[in-house]
Amino acid sequence: MEAADALYAAAAEQARAVPFYARLGVPDTVEGRFEMVTLHVWLILRRLKSDQPEARKISQKLFDATFSNFDAALRELGVGDLVVGKKIRKLAENFYGRARAYDAAIAGDGRDLPEALARNVYESENEDVAADLAGYVRRAAARLEDQPSSRIAGGIVEFPAAVEP
Repeated sequence: MEAADALYAAAAEQARAVPFYARLGVPDTVEGRFEMVTLHVWLILRRLKSDQPEARKISQKLFDATFSNFDAALRELGVGDLVVGKKIRKLAENFYGRARAYDAAIAGDGRDLPEALARNVYESENEDVAADLAGYVRRAAARLEDQPSSRIAGGIVEFPAAVEP
């Protein structure tokens, strides 16, 4: 679980990078932050998807750590015990929906990625708003592919800068 917690922490830290909100226009809201954490966790899960059984185990633990943190965050926001379970189920449905959309969008040439990001992150039908974020996602996916799965399974992951200098 330590490695999964470290991966979640890395994804959450990257998701909070100021340039996503200040330069790329991601909404600086609870929903916008959820979208960015989801995106970064998905990037890690995507990288681990095709690797050895140990990588698949860490994927499940990362998913569990993610939703444990979502649960804690909801409680910190004052969501009552009776409602937390329903909200977590909805967040899980949203997570899986985004993962499917991003998997399909990045497959092949990835031309559909701006559309998927616009719809989910920006709540827009205008894919132009997500062009820069799509570029980041492509760079992040490539950077993750260059990292050994054993290192990622050990809890160490590196993301590129949110915006290119």
